[in-house]
Amino acid sequence: MIKQKVNILMVDDHPENILALEAVLASEEYNLMSADSGEQALKYVLQEDFAVILLDVQMPGLNGFETARLIKSREKSRHIPIIFITAVKQPPDHINQGYSAGAIDYLVKPFQPNALRAKVEQFVKIYRKYNEVSQDSLLLDNCAMELQQTSARLDRIKLDLRKSRALARVIADTALDTIITFNAEGYILTANPAVGKMFGYTAEELSGCRIEKLFSPVRTPSGPEIIIANYPLEELTEKITEVTACCKTGEVFPADIQIRQVIFENDCIYVCSIRDVSERKQLEMGRILHYEQLERLVEARTLELLSANTKLQHEIEERKIIADNLRLSHERFRKIFESSPSLMAIISCRDERYIDVNESWVNFTGYSREEVIDQVVDMLNIAFVSGQTEEAEQAAGASLRNARIRYFTKTGQVREALLSLESMDINGEHCQLKVITDITERVFLENKMARFDRMNLIGEMAAGIAHEIRNPMTTVRGFLQMTKQRGNLSPEHIDLMIEELDRANAIISEYLSLAKDKPADRRLQPLNQIIENLLPLIQAEAIRSDKAVFFETAVCPQLYLDEKEIRQMVLNLALNGLEAMKAGGGLQIKTYWEKNTVVLAVADQGCGMRPELLDKVGTPFFTTKEQGTGLGLAVCYSVATRHDAAIEFESSAAGTTVFVRFRLTAEEKQADPETTLSGGPGHRPAP
Repeated sequence: MIKQKVNILMVDDHPENILALEAVLASEEYNLMSADSGEQALKYVLQEDFAVILLDVQMPGLNGFETARLIKSREKSRHIPIIFITAVKQPPDHINQGYSAGAIDYLVKPFQPNALRAKVEQFVKIYRKYNEVSQDSLLLDNCAMELQQTSARLDRIKLDLRKSRALARVIADTALDTIITFNAEGYILTANPAVGKMFGYTAEELSGCRIEKLFSPVRTPSGPEIIIANYPLEELTEKITEVTACCKTGEVFPADIQIRQVIFENDCIYVCSIRDVSERKQLEMGRILHYEQLERLVEARTLELLSANTKLQHEIEERKIIADNLRLSHERFRKIFESSPSLMAIISCRDERYIDVNESWVNFTGYSREEVIDQVVDMLNIAFVSGQTEEAEQAAGASLRNARIRYFTKTGQVREALLSLESMDINGEHCQLKVITDITERVFLENKMARFDRMNLIGEMAAGIAHEIRNPMTTVRGFLQMTKQRGNLSPEHIDLMIEELDRANAIISEYLSLAKDKPADRRLQPLNQIIENLLPLIQAEAIRSDKAVFFETAVCPQLYLDEKEIRQMVLNLALNGLEAMKAGGGLQIKTYWEKNTVVLAVADQGCGMRPELLDKVGTPFFTTKEQGTGLGLAVCYSVATRHDAAIEFESSAAGTTVFVRFRLTAEEKQADPETTLSGGPGHRPAP
């Protein structure tokens, strides 16, 4: 007998799901029909009769629940079984809503193909049986008894099917955890495979055992009451409770249990869902430890903050003391500034603007404060005295001490002063303190004293000249008297007179060389070359007296020099050194470069000079030699003065060294910048 194909309706808005269902239910006995919406499914239900409907819950437009209600509301289609299929696990209330809408079953994807196929086959059988019964009822009215028997069997099948569906619904609600069913007496009926992994038991081992066996403390039942982990069963129903579960090995672990009661045909069955919460407990313990650690960190941080607060209090007190001292210092500075006899001005380094001046400034210059403050021009027309300009340029923007200047008052009067500069910060602004010490009166007195000293020196020099020249004049006068009395003089007497006159002429020539206004022919030339040209003459004089000369030079900048005067100075110093030594002694002439200064050093190996004589060295007509005029070193001092040089003496029992220090001018630095910048000695042997 050829079986007629049975219509099965599949409703899903995703084509891939339809294809999956067709693959699972593909059979020659089924006529699979698909619909992609609830509206299309309703059209098919109006046109065809179906053995079962597989209905997706989540669909656009009419969802699964609304479609099921419309199908069940129609008399012709209300008997068609509906199986809900969804891809998302839903809460129990949502599932109950599906059953209330008329669903026979509720499957969650992914589902077991065999289970779905078996369920559909059962529904198909039921459908065919129903059709067969209906056909037999129409064709065989006389077989009422047989129809009643068939109807009774069908009722029992439906009863078993509803019971299976009720159990399957509860199992589906708790399928992720261990699921155990037990009866009202507390004996385990079924267990899902998860019980093996969680407890170590198989479902067969637990079948017929008491439910208390799986929880700690394990209780031995003494009556009909069921107590799970010290909780009566009534307290555990319909809620989640945390208990201690017990494995087959005796190990315990924390678990959440949820027990639901199912009443079917006056038969009470309990479904227990058990979830292992060990990981959650570990996380909670980790959180507790983390909180404790945070508390310790907060406590440590609090201690640090308290310590920092204490330090901050000390620092505030110290800063307060510093602020008081600073305020006191400002007050003292203001008092000093206002009461100082020196002219003081505070000038901004940013725009060279006068910020403030003291009372002495007003009194000396004749300008009022209003005329000076906020001005950016040098109202005093300050001019540095010769020799101070270079020092002032080096100190520009830095400190300067007692530079000799001249300034003009408001009335045009020229006054002498010493200028000092100092950088400082006032209220966050970088400023310069200008201090001018007026020395006009002192200079006037010094000039008068210098005039008196010059008059005294002229007197001493006049006495010296008179003494030195009177001797040769006395000799000449005596020979002239002899000539007057005796007649002609002998050649020896005439030579002696000429010698005495030459001596007087030499004294007068050296005396004239001391003149400060003597014209000089200064040219830019190397000092070493002048000495080297003079060296043969010095060496000849040394060899004549059985002495030696050593010449050591270094690379030095060129200087503006008068060659004749420098030759005279070097020759005087060298001859003085040779005359101060005994036979076998050595004279050293050395040049070197030191701190923007070219130094000429002449050192002898004589017996040195007594300290009390050093102060008189250079005084005209002062000499320690029997035949000396006392003008040689005076000439050297005069030459040094005209060359802006200084002469210094160092003397001991081992000999005397004369230092002549030539300070470089700005023009000399520009003329030879490489040597000036390097400043390094480049020695070469003496010729």
